Amino acid sequence: MKFILVLLSLMFLVSCSESVSKPAFNFKPATQNGVAAKMGSIEITEAELNDGIEAELYEAEQKLFEVKFNRLRTLVMQKLMDQDPNKKGLSNDEYLEKFIAKGVTVSDKDIDAFIKKQQIPQEHLNPMVREKIKGYLEMEKRKEATDKWLAQQTAKNPVDVFIQKPRRPTMNVEVGNAPTIGGKGAKVTIVEFSDFQCPFCSRGAQVMTDLKKKYGDKIQIAFKNFPLPFHNQAEGAAVAGLCANEQSSSLFWKMHDEMFAHQDQLSVDGLKNLAKKAGVKSEAFDACLTSNKYLDQVKKDMEQGKALKVKSTPTFFVNGQLINGAQPIEVFSELIDEELAR
Repeated sequence: MKFILVLLSLMFLVSCSESVSKPAFNFKPATQNGVAAKMGSIEITEAELNDGIEAELYEAEQKLFEVKFNRLRTLVMQKLMDQDPNKKGLSNDEYLEKFIAKGVTVSDKDIDAFIKKQQIPQEHLNPMVREKIKGYLEMEKRKEATDKWLAQQTAKNPVDVFIQKPRRPTMNVEVGNAPTIGGKGAKVTIVEFSDFQCPFCSRGAQVMTDLKKKYGDKIQIAFKNFPLPFHNQAEGAAVAGLCANEQSSSLFWKMHDEMFAHQDQLSVDGLKNLAKKAGVKSEAFDACLTSNKYLDQVKKDMEQGKALKVKSTPTFFVNGQLINGAQPIEVFSELIDEELAR
């Protein structure tokens, strides 16, 4: 105990006798000339500051927007409810249950359908789990009822929103000689940087398939290879895809689907077997794969991705606008619809 007291005393003396030097930053009102910081003749511009962190800035701005918008939505609902004479004497929750979410119920059939859709193993199910699923489904149904009520209330008198919605970082993304599918000259082009060994990329590929079904030739999708260094079979799979593309674009997309569906079969022999399943001519494909014929193109894709600040897979550019990760189809659809409406 005595030793600890002595040690604390020494630490106090050192902290009092030595002042720690810290960098000097003077925070001043923003200028209008695009300068973010200045020290003597040294200047750092806003463009320099934002270069390389565009995605992070967008994500932060989007989170701030969502916080504000959700609060705005709540206030709109509250004011609309307050205008209804039926609300007199009722709390917001009571009005919600009586007039908005009236009749919302979750049956055993609903719970069973959810379990089947989510592929929840039977051994994980018990009364407590089913009760949690029921609570989740009730919450979702209340949300749907609320959205429906709000849509009805604002149908003839839309809400004008004056808080700025962030715009995604926009890049100039060249399609080049990448494999494509969809309408030539389509108004919307999605360029995808992906890795055949990446599980999230497999999800992203499914979203692209769903978008093709939804929009048809209104969109065009281009595939760029971005094999990650810790996926030791991804580079070979990237070359295999381009070897299939050499025979035809349709064969590339069949091979693309096979590789994403069987990510545990991306060895050389596995790739040859998948190519056969996809209908690729074996002799030409095998020679192409063995010689690594398209390795340079794969590397050029990667160089392009790095120049566009691609840091992970999958990364998408919808008419140059960045979408990071295997986002739900709704995220893509919102952006595609905006572009189609321009």
